[in-house]
Amino acid sequence: MGEWANGLCGCMNNCTLCLITYIAPCYTAGKNAEAVGDSCIMVGALYWIFPIAGIYLSAKVREKVRTQGGIEGGFGGDCLVHLFCPICALVQDAQQIRPGETTQGESMARE
Repeated sequence: MGEWANGLCGCMNNCTLCLITYIAPCYTAGKNAEAVGDSCIMVGALYWIFPIAGIYLSAKVREKVRTQGGIEGGFGGDCLVHLFCPICALVQDAQQIRPGETTQGESMARE
């Protein structure tokens, strides 16, 4: 089985993504949905207007991310993660979907 590329508390591995998600979680939720084939506008808008519906849809996106990566887990766990730690969950999903993004630390590293 696969593993998450970053832990749930690995938000700071990409400081820019973490900051964007903290300020506008609806943006990251929408972009994650778009990356797995769902509607960016629908998920982002529902995340902003109806947080409970947004949590449900973000958990569905996380389920798709897990399925694509062969990561163990269940939908109930996805809902709980998005309910109790939404920023970390959105960032973890985004880092799993787009693993090649350069983080601030990597761009400043010496060669």
